[in-house]
Order: sequence, then C-alpha cells, then structure tokens
Amino acid sequence: MAASDYEIWTVEEPYLESHCKLGEGPFYEKATNILRFVDIIQHRVHTVNLTEGPSSFQTIQLDCPVTVTADIEGIDPAEKILIGVKYGLAILDRKTGKYEYVAKLAETPNERLRTNDGGADPNGRFWLGTMTDFNLGEFQPEGGLFRFDGTATSELIKDLTIPNSVGWSPDNKTLYFTHSTSAEVLAFDYDVETGGISNQRVFYKHEGSGGPDGFRVDVNGFIWHAVYGEGRVLKINPEGKLVGEVRLPTRNITCTQFVGTELFITTANDDEAEGGERSKALGGAVFRVDVGVEGLPLFPYKLQA
Repeated sequence: MAASDYEIWTVEEPYLESHCKLGEGPFYEKATNILRFVDIIQHRVHTVNLTEGPSSFQTIQLDCPVTVTADIEGIDPAEKILIGVKYGLAILDRKTGKYEYVAKLAETPNERLRTNDGGADPNGRFWLGTMTDFNLGEFQPEGGLFRFDGTATSELIKDLTIPNSVGWSPDNKTLYFTHSTSAEVLAFDYDVETGGISNQRVFYKHEGSGGPDGFRVDVNGFIWHAVYGEGRVLKINPEGKLVGEVRLPTRNITCTQFVGTELFITTANDDEAEGGERSKALGGAVFRVDVGVEGLPLFPYKLQA
C-alpha cells in the first residue's frame, strides 16, 4: 500500500483520568450506555456513564485481581455481570459489590496462576487466559487458554506466558487470539456449533519494541490492537497487514473498545516515566477517538451451555 494510505489518528488528552495501575478489559454496556473496565492490580471494577460523562465515574472494590467483564444472557447488567477473577469466572452483584464463583479453572486451584483477558463467543461460551500471578517473579510459561461451556472447563492451549484478547471475525468463522509474549496474533478456524478451533496460524507478527495487548474487531473485520510499551493502537486489516495507528500520549496501552464509531482505550501506569513525564502523568487514564467505523458487539455469556 502507498504510504499516503496509512491512516494516523493522534490523541492528546484523556477522556477520563482514572489513575489505574493496570487498566484493562473495556466493555460497552449498551443497555445503560456505560463503559466498564477493570484495574487488575488494584482489584477494581470501574464504570463511567457515557451520557453523563467523567463525573459519573464509579468503582467497586474487590479482594482479588479482576481481569475482564461480560454481560450475562437474560440478566440485567445493571444488576449482575460476569467477571474474571483469580480462580475463574464469577458473578458480581453490582448493588452489593459481592461476587460468587460459577466456574473455576480447576477443582484444586493453582495459587501461582490468575486469569487474564478473555471474552464470550457467539454461543455464549467464555474463553479466558491464565498466567503467572503478580509478586511471583518473572512470568513463566505456565498459563493457558481455557473455554467455559457454561460451567464446564476445558484447556485448549497450554504453556502460555501472557495470553491476551480473543475475538471473532464478522462471519464468526475465525477466532483471533493474542499471545503477547511471542508478539503474535494467532488465527484459528472456528466452529460456531462446537466451539472447536483448528488450523492455527500466525495472523500478525509484531516487530516493534512493545508487546501486543488487547484488541477489538470492527464490522469490516479490521483489528484495533493496543500495544503495551509503544503508545499506540494498531489498525490491522483482515489480511494481517498494518494499515494505520492511533498515537497516544502515554506509553502502556492495554485494550480497546468500540462505542459507536468511537474507540475507547485503556492504559496502565508508567511510573518509571519510560515514556517521559507526560506519559507518567497520563498512565492509567482512558482515552477516546472517533475512527469512523463501528465495532462488532461483544457476545454475552450463557450460564447454561
């Protein structure tokens, strides 16, 4: 492609200064026009009502890492939502701030592991990565990618270090999964009925200094991929080619979420100011930019397979 076809968006100011240590998992709650996201390190679920703006920012404090959220089919998200927590999946009561596990990764939990990013598939199964928990030294290749069929658990991929987002192509025939450690977005043929994956291949290999983190897919099949350590979100076409980027004023970009044609972007702190003082000041904030295309809606989780 010609250099002139490469799209660039530049964002200078945050939408919300949420001061996350590790902001992640943005999710658009369409029924209420609320954006949800988590702070994994500080064990928090954050919400902001997009109609009311940043002044509506609220927090639920939990007692363990919370890594991702999803709506639950048939349940009002204003009442209860699904969350990924230390040992698996739980339902969070938003009125009381209490949660109860509905599915665990194993009968005997591995204390070394915690959940990370994930998402529900077209049939309401939930895909969830696991990785070495904080404060255990360097991350080890001891994580995996799990699939929850209702409450039944299967480990689909083993020996992962930092598993990240999962997502689907517009026709639901391809599953994308990012393994941050290998700087790769993998693609699989996906069977909607069974949830089976096959024909693993590298869809996109990142060559930069940072690591690909979380992503969302737009209605045209382009992936909008956050890059941790590079201060940008990549636009990757359905052939796996880099065709554009969103440039941000802080270094550690973690994930994206569409609300209409606006892309909301979560970030993590830059306490060492590796990206400069402005990067340090804005690390952990939420940003937004209109990119002129809508994203695919995220699927709800089904309690019963």
